[in-house]
Amino acid sequence: MSSVKKPALLVTGNDLAPQALELLKDFEVTFAGKQCSEDTVLALARERDPVAIIVRYGKVGATIMDAAPSLKVISKHGSGIDVIDQQAAAERGIAVKAAVGANAAAVAEHAWALILACAKAVPHLNDRMRAGHWDKSTHKSIELNGRTLGLVGLGEIGRRAAATGVALGMNVIAFDPYAKAVPAGVTLVDNLPQLYRESDVVSLHCPLTEENRGMLNRETLAQFKDGAILVNTARGGLIDEPALAEALTNGKFYAAGLDSFAVEPMTVPHPFQQIPNLILSPHIGGVSDAAYVNMGVGAAKNVLAVLQDSFASV
Repeated sequence: MSSVKKPALLVTGNDLAPQALELLKDFEVTFAGKQCSEDTVLALARERDPVAIIVRYGKVGATIMDAAPSLKVISKHGSGIDVIDQQAAAERGIAVKAAVGANAAAVAEHAWALILACAKAVPHLNDRMRAGHWDKSTHKSIELNGRTLGLVGLGEIGRRAAATGVALGMNVIAFDPYAKAVPAGVTLVDNLPQLYRESDVVSLHCPLTEENRGMLNRETLAQFKDGAILVNTARGGLIDEPALAEALTNGKFYAAGLDSFAVEPMTVPHPFQQIPNLILSPHIGGVSDAAYVNMGVGAAKNVLAVLQDSFASV
């Protein structure tokens, strides 16, 4: 029986799919807990000196990297690597990987759940029914057929969202200067102001960078059509939250649906809680039964790909 110590792997969360754990059976896996604090992760990094970190919750910066001198790879349980200090990792020779596309279907579906919930006022009507009201003679929903859907980003998620819009009879436009492929029925526009002006529904599907942080602010929100719907299943930092709250309460927007926030978990109390035409969900767009497995397996495979040489010698 081998007495060789297994290399340590740290997960910033409290679980991984069994299929992912099977791939990682030659590692000593430590879970930092659900929505674990930076201090917890830092302490475990010092204690375990992991060769790999799989990031489910929270951020990983230079301090954590320096606490684990054996660290070779930081693998995201999902596609958004903005929570990892990529410059610090590059300076230390640490690979940063994402499970690209692993949750694309789940996020696109959730974006559409929010779009439809906004257009059809599903939460509002449900609440009214439960309170004993019957609003058939007074309520009119928004019909999406023939309306314009504007997508910011045409990656794995954006392309899926686009296909659904086309299937529903919408005029679909998109802005993405890096788009590798344009789905059938989708028209690329030259700039974001054009997309904002022409769209009845705008859905965000772009990564968060320092260049686009706060891209939706008072000035840009004013460029939208009156009565538009805005949905964000990407990153909360894309939106100036006080500006959006103002645009929703003054009638500029018909409704909005948000699955991500500037600070997560969303601070409570929060002005968003008092806005009736705003639908909220706790950044769970990418958390489906299938995506949970896909993201875990993708993150584990990325770890193995980077460590394959050392892993083979364990």
